Amino acid sequence: MSGERHGDAELAERLAGLPGPRHRPAAAAVVTAEETRSASLGAGLGADFEIGSIAKGITGLLYAEALARGEAGPGTPLGDLLPLADVPVGKVTLGSLSTHRSGLPSLPAAAQPFRRTVALWRRGANPYGEDLEQLLEQARSARLGRPRARYSNFGFELLGHALGRAAGTTYAGLLRERITEPLGLEDCYAPATPDELRAGAVTGSGRHGGFREAWTGEAIAPAGGIRASITDMARLTRALLDGSAPGVAALDPVAPFSMGMRIGAAWITMRAKGRIVTWHNGGTGGFRSWLGLDREAGTGAVMLSATAASVDRHGFALLGWKPAVEG
Repeated sequence: MSGERHGDAELAERLAGLPGPRHRPAAAAVVTAEETRSASLGAGLGADFEIGSIAKGITGLLYAEALARGEAGPGTPLGDLLPLADVPVGKVTLGSLSTHRSGLPSLPAAAQPFRRTVALWRRGANPYGEDLEQLLEQARSARLGRPRARYSNFGFELLGHALGRAAGTTYAGLLRERITEPLGLEDCYAPATPDELRAGAVTGSGRHGGFREAWTGEAIAPAGGIRASITDMARLTRALLDGSAPGVAALDPVAPFSMGMRIGAAWITMRAKGRIVTWHNGGTGGFRSWLGLDREAGTGAVMLSATAASVDRHGFALLGWKPAVEG
């Protein structure tokens, strides 16, 4: 990959040393009350990356905003918004979906998760790609487990599309109307097909190299199908910190999750090195991402990588980074 650097020189140098040379392209941003610093390696500041499950955090914002507008409530069942009233999944509530306590599996059996995983490993294939009708068909035969903390991509797919219906639009339309346009996120979007990828779309690679198909698909968008540039992720981070983001109440923890952590609407809150951090990470076939906030200090950090190797610890480290040069 190209060694080109863009943006803040000091942060670019820090970024180059954090994840190591295999993470290319990569990008990072640090946001404080005084400034925003963004940098990228191997791609421009406007190049869009797959943000993976940080999409769930955005769907959480849309959920909290829907509650604030009175379009739905925590107790609203899926069957009131999607054509699922006659099957068990239709009784699942939006509130339980937002905190991963619905009893839904990560993926339903009808989605053939093992076959998809093999195709990803062998060919780098996109394991998703369904449209909404195909997702609903999978939901009609899905089995519910005990309602407990259980991370579910499937649940957040259904939650996002239900929120779109509650607002009289699609999930992609809701994303545009309530998040990207109000916050000026010009490079944040949810491509339903490969043809919808923009010219600046970065191509991802596996943990040890190798091409990975883009994760496009109407169904997956609310759970892991959003792409964004580091510039847009920095703007989103600032809006989360200053409270101008729609649905910012999603950040507030409302239920226990796991390992002492708590969860709001998708967003995880935990204590790390003496500070309370609210965060979400993401991973797709060829990308990893992390966004974290120290809300008390008013600081945030983002990391995006076009390689499928975790950047979580680097994101936590970046949240506490103090630049040597003020500016």
